[in-house]
Amino acid sequence: MIKHLWFLLLLCSLAVNAQTNTKLLQKNEFSIGETLTISSDILAESRSINIYLPDSYKTNSENTYPVIYLLDGSRDEDFIHIAGLVQFGSFSWINMLPESIVVGIANVDRQRDFTFPTQNAQDKKDIPTSGQSEKFIKFLEQELQPFISSNYRTSEVQTLIGQSLGGLLATEILFKHPDMFDNYIIVSPSLWWNDESLLNLKPKEDTSEKSIYIAVGKEGEVMERTTRELYELLKAQNKDGSRLYFDFLEDKDHRDALHLAVYHAFEKIFKQSYD
Repeated sequence: MIKHLWFLLLLCSLAVNAQTNTKLLQKNEFSIGETLTISSDILAESRSINIYLPDSYKTNSENTYPVIYLLDGSRDEDFIHIAGLVQFGSFSWINMLPESIVVGIANVDRQRDFTFPTQNAQDKKDIPTSGQSEKFIKFLEQELQPFISSNYRTSEVQTLIGQSLGGLLATEILFKHPDMFDNYIIVSPSLWWNDESLLNLKPKEDTSEKSIYIAVGKEGEVMERTTRELYELLKAQNKDGSRLYFDFLEDKDHRDALHLAVYHAFEKIFKQSYD
């Protein structure tokens, strides 16, 4: 017993000495991107934009990069984990998508910016600031996209990611301004807005040349039904359907569907053409 006790004391002494011999040599900030503040005449306010750049961006000055625009792109929303997926997917041993720039658009009032005017009284009561999506879309098209293309080495390929009310906005852009983006990733879109009126529209132009990924989790009858109806509506107008994808993520819900959905979207939209 005494031998065991001395042995334990010896181990504790060694552990303490090991800890005291460890010295902090240097401490640096760790960053995955940069945050810009830009002024918007259209929105009459300043906006924060988070930017992720691939590792090769600084080392290869001749490369141009596709751009992935992320709604709900604040640091405390979806920017960090989506940028991580982009980095992971572009590793040479994964080869899922090309190295890309991620532009995360931080929110000021997402309920205002992501919704079009509604005639539904309950919608108006629940979200009194709603109905300004047209102005926000102009900001994206006339201010943000030109700013990014002027200040970063971008290719022509542009992708939009939107979830929930962001998915509603992404669907509105797809229907009304389809040429703003080449690829659309629409997850759990809030198509119930204004009594599901967006589903009564038809895309302004042919969308068969667009890659469109649509997904929903186990999120209740209305969300699941309207998301499937969006897919079927686009499928009916795109007979080929080779660039239209749908996922029902039965083990996910509204809170956690986005991460897996975006991973699947990258696989389906980029991997085949990138291989």
